[in-house]
Amino acid sequence: MFESHGFFNIDGFNLEYQRFAPCQGGDLTLVFLHEGLGCLAMWKDFPRQMAQATGCQVLVYSRAGYGNSDPCTLPRPLTFMHDEGLSVLPKLLEAAEIKKAVLVGHSDGASIALINAGGIDDERIQGLILMAPHVFVEKLTLASIREARVAYENTDLRERLLRYHGDNVDCAFWGWNQAWLDENFLSWTLEEYLPKIAVPVLLIQGDDDNYGTVRQLEIISAKLPGEVGITLLPRCGHSPFRDRPSETQQEIVGFLQKYF
Repeated sequence: MFESHGFFNIDGFNLEYQRFAPCQGGDLTLVFLHEGLGCLAMWKDFPRQMAQATGCQVLVYSRAGYGNSDPCTLPRPLTFMHDEGLSVLPKLLEAAEIKKAVLVGHSDGASIALINAGGIDDERIQGLILMAPHVFVEKLTLASIREARVAYENTDLRERLLRYHGDNVDCAFWGWNQAWLDENFLSWTLEEYLPKIAVPVLLIQGDDDNYGTVRQLEIISAKLPGEVGITLLPRCGHSPFRDRPSETQQEIVGFLQKYF
């Protein structure tokens, strides 16, 4: 397994990345897109394990304002996921010289993957693996984000996130929290992108996800024109790769074997 770590400069921002390349790997790259409070380090060993299990190359990176990437200006625009999916991600794929990619997104990262695949006719994107995706705003989501704000201000949540984001910790938290709780964000939806996504898609969600209901998966699967696989994991919260890693890995491996 060859591993490398560095930075891509995209639109003036240095974005940290890590790559895993199995010795006998093919030309397909799994590109990991983290959640709203995530970063490269918060995936922990899951990307490396997926490279080993699938034989695919893997690219993981932190968006601006997260992890060891450059900070961004707050408040984030309410179009922050669109900006990432339509502008930043294509440039990152080019900088990384990726020709064939499956986007592996979690939460906000899954939404960014949908925007990219439905908003750009990019032949490099071969498939989507989406964990706990959002395509519209739910009351449950907002309630949990409000609870996160209280926890950030009154518990050790900031200290726990500090270990992963360092000086970016407030940028990461408030950029995510303030955008989602902005009253103008209530009408946010990605449903218009779904009919334009023709690649195979795997949807994975926990049955105890406190940030979204299965209605998200129902809307996505109903409006996608291509093949869709749905996995609802028991005794699993918002992060399938952390809560149920073995089952999540098994589902991803099966999806890749079926289509690639």
